[in-house]
Amino acid sequence: MLYLIAEAILARLPAPLHRIALRGAHRVRKAWWRVRRPSLEGCRILALDKAGRVLLVRHSYGSPDWMPPGGGMKRGEDPIQAALREFSEELGCGLTNPRLADVAQDTLHGAGNKVHIVIGQCLGVPRPDLREITHAVFFAPDDLPEDLLPALRGRIEVWVLGEGQEG
Repeated sequence: MLYLIAEAILARLPAPLHRIALRGAHRVRKAWWRVRRPSLEGCRILALDKAGRVLLVRHSYGSPDWMPPGGGMKRGEDPIQAALREFSEELGCGLTNPRLADVAQDTLHGAGNKVHIVIGQCLGVPRPDLREITHAVFFAPDDLPEDLLPALRGRIEVWVLGEGQEG
């Protein structure tokens, strides 16, 4: 319930204030995860354009590195539905032919993190919400930016080019 109230308040803030609130909330969330060590579940979306390039984004909080869009899953939510929801919320466009490519396990600020990797075709032109997402750019899988989130280096190419699964 508190989450819904906070979400409603944040939605009414101008984008610059929203970004400041997100940065503060992210600091609190990271500290909580380090202490509590919960099990998290989320999705990452590898959205491809017609040329086979993958969409990467920069967030207004957290790491400054490029990464695929995505986010947390609601309790009991299907990974494909979560990916469609997150993609629409953050980038204002759709994803066609989504498929689950992999499930990766990692640690995020002390918390266990199960990440569902969903691949699909981008439908429409990505428009960053300028609140959570500040930049969105398509990159060739074999020419990803140097400042890619380090944990994803080498993995995106495998997922997108379909050379097998990596966990």
